[in-house]
Amino acid sequence: MTDIALIVLAAGKGTRMKSDLPKVMHRAAGRTLLGHVLSSAAALSPKRAVVVVGPDMDAVGLEAQRYFPGCNVVIQEERRGTAHAVSVAKAGLDGFSGTILVLYADVPLIQETSLTSLSGALGKKTPLAVLGFEAANPRGYGRLLKARNGSIRAIREELDASPQERKIRLCNSGILSVNSSALWKLLPQIKDTNAKREFYLTDLVELAAKARLQVGLVTCAEAEVAGVNDRVQLAAIEAELQAQYRRAAMLGGATLVAPETVYFSADTRTGTDVVIEPNVFFGPGVTVGDHVHILANSHLEGASIGSDARIGPFARLRPGADIGEGAHIGNFVEVKKAVIGRGAKANHLTYIGDAKVGAGSNIGAGTITCNYDGFEKHLTDIGSGVFVGSNTALVAPVKVGDGANIAAGSVITQDVPADALAISRSVLQVRQGWASRYRKMKQSRKAAKAKV
Repeated sequence: MTDIALIVLAAGKGTRMKSDLPKVMHRAAGRTLLGHVLSSAAALSPKRAVVVVGPDMDAVGLEAQRYFPGCNVVIQEERRGTAHAVSVAKAGLDGFSGTILVLYADVPLIQETSLTSLSGALGKKTPLAVLGFEAANPRGYGRLLKARNGSIRAIREELDASPQERKIRLCNSGILSVNSSALWKLLPQIKDTNAKREFYLTDLVELAAKARLQVGLVTCAEAEVAGVNDRVQLAAIEAELQAQYRRAAMLGGATLVAPETVYFSADTRTGTDVVIEPNVFFGPGVTVGDHVHILANSHLEGASIGSDARIGPFARLRPGADIGEGAHIGNFVEVKKAVIGRGAKANHLTYIGDAKVGAGSNIGAGTITCNYDGFEKHLTDIGSGVFVGSNTALVAPVKVGDGANIAAGSVITQDVPADALAISRSVLQVRQGWASRYRKMKQSRKAAKAKV
């Protein structure tokens, strides 16, 4: 096994996206296109990585660092083709010797297994290998031309292909693996003598063949190397990813009542015997334990859900929500940056933000934690076994001791000791017969107006 390095080409403007955002920063299943590619490649444990970006693409470089800390980010000032982009990356791999994988940041469905096969296709007589596919309609793709021994002898871009070559359905994905010494030897020989006057990395194949070196071929499904050039293609990638994630969740032990209505993120994790009802959306960073029931129309992101919990319907879990084992978060309840203890319940119309709720506590309908004073966020600390009556406002920072009882309709502005009753209401006044007299007065005035 030789060391592996990555060159990821991410400098494309993506003008057809009609966006101020670099193309590879658009998201599918909650993850950037670049993030998908780097996540798949990370499984090969590469020693080095270089990401080639265009000018004014700082966000792309920062995103690359998220997935591959310490990677080199280099700028391709002029976009003169893929071979030129790789030459720009050379300085970032100074001193590296081994296998180099050249990847494209707008091909998010690429799989670890294909990259592993591609890197493993190299040998002493085969310093270069390409990833190809059989296209249903090859129009627009570069064609892979085979020699009699099965080695690839050339890649012909469609604009430069003959009518006979355009009939070939074996196409080039652009992704390749190459021995580092062979790459840096052959790369300077590439010329821009083509229809676009660009330096094509695909010319490596013909140069290798002329040097009597074999070029290996690894094939994959066409869908796996689908690129993204516009938002229509982005939507198709999203649909394919969702189909994969739904299938994986169900095969992993989750019941999806209406699979086509459930949307996962790339990093969603679900346990066994989980039931997910229709119209549930998982944003990034959600982990679901075993035996959890997520009811319809719930929205979850950045949340951890313990086993046997019940969420929804119409629940919203925001980043930092940590739902304990057996807890219930009910309809129209929002939880943000809060720990909900084991067996605790907030079943109706409640906001819990920047808070701790102890085990077995019950939060009544209409309760809110008033966590923001206009400048800073503050903590509400609710102990175990606490009962909070309906329509309560807990004005943070405030602490409620274990076993305390908060009377309905209270506004709590100071700490409540354990096992105490806290009540904060206006004095109830009852005026006998007032309602009857009020109705008669109103009816009399209404009748008088009608006579005028």
